[in-house]
Amino acid sequence: MTRTEKSSAPKPKKYSRSKPTFTSLAPAVPTEVFDSYWRFAALRQDVFFSRIEKKPRPWSKDPILNEYKFTNAYRASDRVSQYLIRNVIYSSERNLEDIFFRILLFKLFNKIETWKLLETALGDINWSTYRYSDYDRILSGAMAAKATIYSAAYIMASGHHIFGVNRKHQGHLKLLELMLNDAVPQRISECRNMREAFELLRSYPLIGDFLAYQLVTDINYSELTSFSEMEFTIPGPGARDGIRKCFHSLGGLSEVDIIKIMADRQEYEFDRLGIEFKNLWGRRLQFIDIQNIFCEVDKYARVKHPLIAGLSGRTRIKQKFRETELSIDYFYPPKWNINLPATSNSGSNITQHDSLF
Repeated sequence: MTRTEKSSAPKPKKYSRSKPTFTSLAPAVPTEVFDSYWRFAALRQDVFFSRIEKKPRPWSKDPILNEYKFTNAYRASDRVSQYLIRNVIYSSERNLEDIFFRILLFKLFNKIETWKLLETALGDINWSTYRYSDYDRILSGAMAAKATIYSAAYIMASGHHIFGVNRKHQGHLKLLELMLNDAVPQRISECRNMREAFELLRSYPLIGDFLAYQLVTDINYSELTSFSEMEFTIPGPGARDGIRKCFHSLGGLSEVDIIKIMADRQEYEFDRLGIEFKNLWGRRLQFIDIQNIFCEVDKYARVKHPLIAGLSGRTRIKQKFRETELSIDYFYPPKWNINLPATSNSGSNITQHDSLF
């Protein structure tokens, strides 16, 4: 699929609708961090739009947001997701196998520099031209040169014993081969819902619940599937930490229930607190965004609410604001029908800052 042209759009405005389906949080009992969750989401989104509008620093009145690194309120707005959407998925028209291969290859390493390394050495990356020996040689060479080829965002098992290989990347290449040879791209495109696609991915070695959910979300950015992001969710470890800090008790509800309730009540909670939340040009926070914000609020609360403990016992935020000169040309899956602001005379690239994007 080719990219659609970005058109001008009005400034973001509040999404309004009638009453939420869940009329209360009961039986869950919130802590003071619960209100901070909504304030953080709005403040973080304000930072996002301040950058788009080219406002000068500081981009927030909250010193915590100015000092520490936090991901965007919307997962798809983050730097790695944006690169995946624009450069990996929608760079040109491709068949099912090539799209799936490119998405999985990119996400197994989850590192833009690794993708660029492979692309520079191999040219256009496709399953149809894939050779294990070429990929292994390039990645092994990078490791020999002391390059880091994996992101620290999440950790996958190596697959040494399962695939009979010596290095982690070799196991992951073998996993990719297994999935492509099993016709997973076609099978996943025929799945009726996100849970079914999740279960298919989850059935493969090295892929646990959290990674399967992340991968099905990434695949769903493409045209292989067209699931609603409001039909299924799996909270990760960080999200569970954030949920624990936001609630004294879940009252018998599951963490998945909490994410669904938060998504349903988002407009009500922003209104209750007098917050004007600038959504993503009409797109509400989805389940994946709600759970990601829980993860970020877990970190935020370490400074804002240091006496409220989570599950991990972590008490400080490791990553601080670090300015870089990378840029993001914002582009979302065309099927979302999101209109971005008109490009300026200098183009639509926005200087990217590691801690904010």
